[in-house]
Amino acid sequence: MNFDLSEDQRLLKDSVGRWLARSYAFEHRARILASPEGWSRATWAQMAELGLLGLPFAEADGGFAGGPVETMIVMEAFGHALVVEPYLPTVVLAGAVLRHGASAEQRRRLVPLITDGSLVLALAHGEPQARWHTADIATRAVEAAGGWRLSGAKSLVLHGESADRLIVSARTGGAPRDPNGIGLFLVDRKAPGVVVHGYPTQDGQRAAEIGFQDVRVPAEDVLGDVANGLPVVEHAIDEAIAAIAAEAVGAMEAALGMTVNYLKTRTQFGVPIGSFQALQHRAADMFIALEQARSMAFLAVMSAADDDGARRRRAMSAAKIQTAKSARFIGQEAIQLHGGIGMTMEYKVGHLFKRLTMIERQFGDLDHHFGCLAAAGSLLDDA
Repeated sequence: MNFDLSEDQRLLKDSVGRWLARSYAFEHRARILASPEGWSRATWAQMAELGLLGLPFAEADGGFAGGPVETMIVMEAFGHALVVEPYLPTVVLAGAVLRHGASAEQRRRLVPLITDGSLVLALAHGEPQARWHTADIATRAVEAAGGWRLSGAKSLVLHGESADRLIVSARTGGAPRDPNGIGLFLVDRKAPGVVVHGYPTQDGQRAAEIGFQDVRVPAEDVLGDVANGLPVVEHAIDEAIAAIAAEAVGAMEAALGMTVNYLKTRTQFGVPIGSFQALQHRAADMFIALEQARSMAFLAVMSAADDDGARRRRAMSAAKIQTAKSARFIGQEAIQLHGGIGMTMEYKVGHLFKRLTMIERQFGDLDHHFGCLAAAGSLLDDA
């Protein structure tokens, strides 16, 4: 199979890499993290100018018709630079919900606003009791005159406090953990009854706990079938897993590069410590783990558009498992081989380790995905 990028994809990779190298240095990122919002709207506007915010959307909806490979290219570059702007929640997660679940009229209304940077979205799906069970939804939607009313709570909503609007999953029928009877609703973050508590996460990102108290949603803001929204959410989460697998590859590549450079320059007993064979072996093991993760990220990207949900989820669980294992190994080795400097806030490798640690658990940890893959059967069944 040919994994070479097309000419357009190479141009995208080069342009994003040059922009980040010029405009998103580690010191600049530190200033962004210290700002009140924890991310930069000026950087967000630059992403819009580069066309990154409209990348995965169809041209008919106001986007640039990119696919999973283009998203992989961008997310890998973002992982290398530790970008903290809400690209994953807005463009990847919420964007996938719009592409797979919204009507043509809703997409024409919302996608241009995302593309020009004026609309930030967040997917409010996870709940405190659910852990990573996607069908465990207790938030309720009750039909009312001219629309619906929502009541419940959502947890760990990525960039929920920054979002202009929220895509909220709520149960319209069925029992807890029933895959049927789940609808998707577009809610203004500042609507009456919406209570948002935002906070920083350990990796420099932002998240929020959000409560909904009898929040009114007009009928035109219902996305798709009010009883069959779960497959849309699951497809969006699978695309997000492919995206963070690529992001992790970028972060691991950066951590490995910094570690190798450190081994070449740090001296002990009058020679660079990189001349010690034991440390060379550890760096080689890091490289192997990176390439294993890269291969599984390719699998996730190739599977992201698969309409067979069961087959797609098997591939995502397998990719998540290898990504998590490689991320933990490379992150820990990078810290240990750097020594004390690797633990300081002023040095990038510690921040890479934090982001890799969060990716390891985002959208399901190792135990969760091992269980999913064991229950679903072998990847060889898809060969």
